[in-house]
Amino acid sequence: MQFLYRYIKKYWQQFFIAVVFVTLETLCDLLQPTIMSQIIDVGVAGRQMDYILRMGGLMLFVTAVGALAASSRNIISSTVSQNFGTELRADLYRKIQSLSFANMDKLDRASLVTRLTNDVTQVQLLVNGLMRIFLKAPLLCIGGLIMAIHLNSRLAVVLAVVVPVVGVLIAINIKIGFPLFIKVQNALDQVNSVMREYLSGIRVVRAFNRFDYEVAKFEKTNKEYQSRSVTAMRVLAAFSPSVALTVNFGIVAVLWLGGLGVNSGQIQVGHIIAFTNYMTQILFALMIIFLVFNMFVRARASAGRIGEVFLQDNGMKWEMDVEPDNGLTGRIDFENVFFTYEGAASDAVIKNINLTCMPGETVGIIGSTGAGKSSLVGLIPRFYDVTAGSVKVNGEDVKNINPRRLREKIAVVPQKTLLFTGTISDNLRWGKEDASQQEIEAAAKIAAAHNFIMAFPEGYQTRLGQGGVNLSGGQKQRISIARALVRKPAILIMDDCTSAVDVVTETKIRESLKKYVDNLTCLIIAQRITSVMDADKIVVLDNGEIIGIGTHEELMKSCAVYQEIFQSQMGKETQTYVSAK
Repeated sequence: MQFLYRYIKKYWQQFFIAVVFVTLETLCDLLQPTIMSQIIDVGVAGRQMDYILRMGGLMLFVTAVGALAASSRNIISSTVSQNFGTELRADLYRKIQSLSFANMDKLDRASLVTRLTNDVTQVQLLVNGLMRIFLKAPLLCIGGLIMAIHLNSRLAVVLAVVVPVVGVLIAINIKIGFPLFIKVQNALDQVNSVMREYLSGIRVVRAFNRFDYEVAKFEKTNKEYQSRSVTAMRVLAAFSPSVALTVNFGIVAVLWLGGLGVNSGQIQVGHIIAFTNYMTQILFALMIIFLVFNMFVRARASAGRIGEVFLQDNGMKWEMDVEPDNGLTGRIDFENVFFTYEGAASDAVIKNINLTCMPGETVGIIGSTGAGKSSLVGLIPRFYDVTAGSVKVNGEDVKNINPRRLREKIAVVPQKTLLFTGTISDNLRWGKEDASQQEIEAAAKIAAAHNFIMAFPEGYQTRLGQGGVNLSGGQKQRISIARALVRKPAILIMDDCTSAVDVVTETKIRESLKKYVDNLTCLIIAQRITSVMDADKIVVLDNGEIIGIGTHEELMKSCAVYQEIFQSQMGKETQTYVSAK
């Protein structure tokens, strides 16, 4: 929980002020039973009305001071806890943003949502409670004990029995409750995970009419969450009455011993009333302490889960602050590259890759599913670090370049198109925040998106639903391409991003790209062989290895795998025709 130290350092002064107000409020609460005792034993017993009025006025004054202190404490605690929660949530979000893909692969997405919301809220509630009533509880308990002992040492024997018993009950509760609440939070992760998966795949669920299956899966997860929550709450339900019962037994013992003392003339009635009030205050304090530890158990479990994210170490280090300007803009070199996903049981997905892509060159990458195409190009913007070898951009190893600087020169059109809620214009400006209308329209025209965008009544101001649900697959892909082009990158990576685009439109996009920017290095990953046939260089991958490099004509003569892909997609007759040419 070391991540909490910076917040303690920042807010300790406000916390200390809250402690002062809590202490003042507690002192006022502790004075009232003693004043009441004096009113009964002196004023009432002696029928001194002036004394009763004077002490009653003092009692009202003490109450007013306590109320003002409580109000001030509440204002401070609410402000500090809200600021703390906001900053912690923002820092956690920034930490998640800074993690590498390798780190993110270790953390479940639904779990991260739970940590950002529920777990942060649990810690925030603990901070708020500490400053409001949790600090008051031990002060009230200790102060009540002192005042009760000072008031009557004979009756204080009861406290010597009650307090240790309650302490043992609290210790047992912590030992049993902490593991249970960790399980509750993990079960909540699973509920969020099932919901997230359903919402992201709702179209598939409806297409296959799998509502009953999804409902059953959610009910199973929800029941598990319910079961774990009930188990944890039953533990709390068993301990809370135990504490109350123990303290109430103590109050009964005080009344019994006090009655005997009054009969023998050794104890005054006012003392019994005051002592009973102190016992009630101690009961309240112990119950609050009990609730504190229950909340502490929850918050500790949540803080541990938040700490796991903060402890994630991004292994991507770099030495340079800027990208070198050495006249090699757009050049990519793979030198003896091997890559294995962290924690993967299988062999390397990329094996001994040696490849150079020159500025202005269009390189097609083709291969069967699972050949390692996406994994290979993901090493260029340093989504992952190579296991062995090196990847160089502009002649410099990417490990020596700040990833933010590196990615400023690279645009990626991902295999899975993702658009954000907002207008089409907003989505296109993701590539370049300050892009003009002319720039985004130019990029849209190259991506063959301008015409269908202008067909909408609101044009570029058309609002998109979450994930671009109101667009077809091909339209989303073309907007995704335009978003990358707005950036005017030195390196453009298109990862099978035209799979939903018809062949004619894809051809138009490729022709437009040739005229787009001089010296633009373009890497095209494709399943369709027609997408890479016109590339300056085609790389054929199989099982993570390069088994062929060359133009279409060269590979048709020298690479059997490329020939098989061509034959399966284009047919024997076309192959014979092209080979004859």
